[in-house]
Amino acid sequence: MLLLLLSLSVNQLSAQNLQQELANNLTYKLLLKQPGNPAQAHNLKAVQGQEQLQAGNKLTVSVSQNIKQEADHVALTITIEALQDAYFNLQGQFKAPGISYDTSYMYLPGFWYRKNLRSPDKAPSARVSKNWIVREDRLSSPLVGIYDQQQKQSYSLARMDKLEREALAPISHGEVVLSGHSDLGAVGFGEESGGAYLSFAYPYQEAPHSYYRKLTLGDPVTSFLHLKRGEKITLHYQLMKFAATDYADYMKQIWTRSYDMYQPKPITDNKLTDEEIKRILTKFYTQSYVEAGNLKGFSGIHLQTHLCEKLKILEVGFIGRVLLNAFNALEFAEQHNDAELRQIAFNVMDSYEQHGFSDTGFFREVVDMENNTEETTYSIRRQSEGIYAALLYLDYEKRKGRKHPQWEKNIQRLLANILKLQQKEGHYPRKFKGDFQLVDPTGGSSPSAVLPLVMAYKYFGDAKYLNSARKVIDYQEKEIISKSDYFSSTLDADCEDKEASLYAATALYYMAMVTKGKEQERYKRLAQQAAYFTLSWYYTWDVPFAPGQMLGDVGLKSRGWGNVSVENNHIDVFIFEFDEVLKWLAQETGEKRFSAFAEVIRSSMREQLLPYPGHMADIAKEGYYPEVVQHTQWDYGHFGKGFYNLHFAPGWTVASIWELLTDNRAKNYLTRKR
Repeated sequence: MLLLLLSLSVNQLSAQNLQQELANNLTYKLLLKQPGNPAQAHNLKAVQGQEQLQAGNKLTVSVSQNIKQEADHVALTITIEALQDAYFNLQGQFKAPGISYDTSYMYLPGFWYRKNLRSPDKAPSARVSKNWIVREDRLSSPLVGIYDQQQKQSYSLARMDKLEREALAPISHGEVVLSGHSDLGAVGFGEESGGAYLSFAYPYQEAPHSYYRKLTLGDPVTSFLHLKRGEKITLHYQLMKFAATDYADYMKQIWTRSYDMYQPKPITDNKLTDEEIKRILTKFYTQSYVEAGNLKGFSGIHLQTHLCEKLKILEVGFIGRVLLNAFNALEFAEQHNDAELRQIAFNVMDSYEQHGFSDTGFFREVVDMENNTEETTYSIRRQSEGIYAALLYLDYEKRKGRKHPQWEKNIQRLLANILKLQQKEGHYPRKFKGDFQLVDPTGGSSPSAVLPLVMAYKYFGDAKYLNSARKVIDYQEKEIISKSDYFSSTLDADCEDKEASLYAATALYYMAMVTKGKEQERYKRLAQQAAYFTLSWYYTWDVPFAPGQMLGDVGLKSRGWGNVSVENNHIDVFIFEFDEVLKWLAQETGEKRFSAFAEVIRSSMREQLLPYPGHMADIAKEGYYPEVVQHTQWDYGHFGKGFYNLHFAPGWTVASIWELLTDNRAKNYLTRKR
């Protein structure tokens, strides 16, 4: 049995009025299909005092509704019964009273923020259409919301069923009959006569386009479920209504309600200790170690999942994370007396000390000896991630009594370059040339620079680095956090993305670790606000897979994994030290949901797809943790839902899981007495 819930949070209006509001503004359309023929649409009407909805003629399916007042919401129960064998799709639309589309922001968790106007033209946005409905498994919580900036009111429609089954569809466009039972529906929003509405469908529908590949809008799809005579399906939804001071406040409230509604729990069937997981991950270091010209590192990008081949391509940050992996390898090797791994780590670090910097002092970000090319457009994110790893290494080495004066000179020269790039508004450009010519001046990825700036302040004892970080935070508060406009931190997409908000929250954590009093309190407040937005990307539920879809067959549970971006609609394990940030925020602010959900993330990411003997998860080699996990109707280039993309970058995934399992690394670095 399925449940679909529409629940309205009471806020100043009586529950009785809300119950009437729902009854007066909800309409239905029933599509009935005979295979091989176009579906026929039938409008259904509610009759006062009756639960069964009425149609203009006799139908093969009966639909009834029950609207019930509950503690702080109104619940809608829908029952669908087949009077004869039938293929159906039921659609509902709730017109939000008094809410204007033009003054409103929309919300589909992990897929749509505001009006998605940061997105390119070939991705879903309000430029393409005002009206959208999408499969629930695209969404980190299966709900849709709308927030009216003028009215300061919001409505949010949430699916409340436990969605456990999915059926394969033979095609992905047009009218399609499902191969078996599926629990998946759809939710959406739109505009009609200037007003805004929220919508739902069961089984799933996508319109005006499906979105099945990066920057590729597909034809719409409507699925039909077969019911035999006498079979029933029961659906429940919740429609919440509450006031919010701004979109950020709405995001805070809707995420806390989402967490409370779906109550995600940690995964309890993990078998490996953190140390055992790290031991397996070191197999990536030993198997991927490679020389690329005069540099040494780990072949961790542009690999194929069925080969995990060695390529002479090294990337300092982003999807390669060569230096962070080298430091992780060194620390582990010395803890466990692993001479081979220790030598590999020092080889990597020594090669970058001698040959890892350009003539102008920047990290050589991407060196591709397969094609004899080198990236000459630099990014604030990769440079920052390189400095971050180098400072972890230098701090560790200093505590071991080992000195690296050339490394320190290289980093100080690079930091001087970074400071020159800071713009008068306080932000750093996203991309630039070695001669400081700006390629992409936008500031969305500026928070990534705060981490190494704060670390440099602690390592070198120079306040200029902290002051630069303060300017970034001022910009971040004004242009990013106050507007809930987190965008373009990831380097392979131009849109709203998870990593932008995650870096924003993490940057504020770093600032709070090295400041006191009112300044520190400000950073806590801003970090909390950014964290709510970041968490909107992370799944609170487990999407269903059809039999034969590998991810479902191996038992993947999606709760705790994060959607990537509006443009790239798949999940991954990008977390790094955000787990640490969430636990700190829970302690400092009393928001216990943060620490509870951090445990969900930790339990879900640590070993579900970790490849080791007997548990290879469709990956060719041990320790090569996968990415581009295709959990919805999405094909990044190969295979689609239930599988990985053919190409992957385990360099960053290994680094992310490693940091997740390294407790308080940032806090220890930033609070250690020197």
